[in-house]
Amino acid sequence: MKLDYLQALKRVDEARGAWVLHGQEPLLEQNLLDAFRASWQKQEIERQRYDISSVSDWKTVFNALNSLSLFSSQLAVEVHGNIKPDAGGLKELKSYLQHNEQNLLLVVMPKQDSSSLKTAFFQVIDANGVNVALSANYPKDRQQILAAEAQKLGIQLASDAWQWLEQHHEHNLLAAKNSLMRVSDTFAEAGVIQVEHLHSCLQDQSRYSTFDLSDALLQANLGQAVKIFQYLTASGEPMPLILWSISKEMRLLMQLFEQPQNALQLGIWKSKVSQYQQALRRLDPGSFVTWPALLLRIDASIKGLGCENPEHLAQQAIASMCGRQLFN
Repeated sequence: MKLDYLQALKRVDEARGAWVLHGQEPLLEQNLLDAFRASWQKQEIERQRYDISSVSDWKTVFNALNSLSLFSSQLAVEVHGNIKPDAGGLKELKSYLQHNEQNLLLVVMPKQDSSSLKTAFFQVIDANGVNVALSANYPKDRQQILAAEAQKLGIQLASDAWQWLEQHHEHNLLAAKNSLMRVSDTFAEAGVIQVEHLHSCLQDQSRYSTFDLSDALLQANLGQAVKIFQYLTASGEPMPLILWSISKEMRLLMQLFEQPQNALQLGIWKSKVSQYQQALRRLDPGSFVTWPALLLRIDASIKGLGCENPEHLAQQAIASMCGRQLFN
């Protein structure tokens, strides 16, 4: 079964079997995980978390799913990683889905390409579990999601304010939510938030933003990019948001390299197409091979996995996008 984010939110309490969440929207991922964890706590369901770094780690996951502690009648196993089970693991998955109706396997993965979504693992999930794409491709979907966030904060936005918010953040839901939090604190007494409220609140919120970082990366201005990065971290900008900005630019450059005629279809704004094309001309395509693994290391370090410093890794990514190397 395939569900979108909003449909999945409504089914959290009844979730059993196997669910897979995949996408590149940190706000949607975090909201769903928060909802699942609150539901498990309310239902007194035991939770275990595993991070998959090799195919063999799946054996530990299935062993956990098929055994309960003396104090639990239900178990939720939360798995993070981008490595799918091998043939033996798929056999274990099918057996679990057929014989264990009470437990939940929740797998959290980064965005999957079309070929990955056709693999045997996703075929099993589509047929016997729940496949949730953490994406919001249309303005209506993004506004629904952000309207729910605004409702949590107790604010309402005028229709043109929604349009301004989306244009200001170029479809970045996490950044838009942060802006909603700022405007709700600044104009707590306003009945309806207007464009003027957003503009006055967000225009001077900081000297630099993640959009300035993106511009510096595309221009290969390493000194400026590092300066902006250091400012953002010092001013408390969430590292997941900074990572989202870096990974977005890396992803777009890699996709544009493969599909040079499809800039607009890839989501690159018309006014910025030439910037991306210039960036591709100066970059060595060989560096693209290292980017996915580096992004995964940054993500893991932000989550407290391993002993690497996320800020140091992020600066390596920034340098690589500027055609430089911090370490040999």
